[in-house]
Amino acid sequence: MSRRRIGFWYRLAAVIAKPPLVVLFKRDWRGMEHIPADGGFITAVNHNSHIDPLSYAHFQYNTGRLPRFLAKDGLFKDGFVGRVMKGTGQIPVYRETTNALDAFRAAVAAIERGECVAFYPEGTLTRDPDMWPMIAKSGAARVALETRCPVIPVAQWGANLALPPYSKKPRLFPRKTLQVKAGAPVDLSRFYDKEPTPEVLREATEAIMAAITELLEEIRGEKAPDRPYDPRRARLEQRRKAAGRQTRRGTTHSTPEDSK
Repeated sequence: MSRRRIGFWYRLAAVIAKPPLVVLFKRDWRGMEHIPADGGFITAVNHNSHIDPLSYAHFQYNTGRLPRFLAKDGLFKDGFVGRVMKGTGQIPVYRETTNALDAFRAAVAAIERGECVAFYPEGTLTRDPDMWPMIAKSGAARVALETRCPVIPVAQWGANLALPPYSKKPRLFPRKTLQVKAGAPVDLSRFYDKEPTPEVLREATEAIMAAITELLEEIRGEKAPDRPYDPRRARLEQRRKAAGRQTRRGTTHSTPEDSK
């Protein structure tokens, strides 16, 4: 489906959100030509600030292809929030299912209807100390391999300077520049005829994240680490170091009588 009618709720959200974004931030947008004019597709976006969904959404909205964000299905129940989520066409994720792909059945259906579905593959704000993309989850790859739709990598930078990850204190001045850059579709064709095993999904996810990271390197003018940050590995390393310190303290405090 091509550039479609925006609808009341999405237009209302744009009317509320766009003026503060225009006033408070400068913009540096690149790569809009990579956003498909027709048909369903995925955008895979890095996540480094609680306000960067607004930055990305502003960019995507101005391409004429509305982004549909993933959200837990409980938000789509009765009430004002549920009405807004449904009215703006956001996509529920069914976390209670035991089938990994079935959790994204609404995303698959949206793509088949010709929608743009926005994935944050990391699943949360990056925990990388230097705010590079970290190890990602396989949801975007699962849906991409199921639908064989284009996957557009999108990197963004600047919202994190205004509101750093896990911070509640915005730093709006001096005025920050919200940089968003979309890239060419990620080539996942080599995975299409393979069984979506954990190994295949991992490789497809790594290909998506490598494309996002490359775009972010271009935006920042810096080189990313050779290996993306892995929160699980970092936690294990912290526990190992803590256990080592505990052992050393116990050794230091021991006395000859302790061995009797």
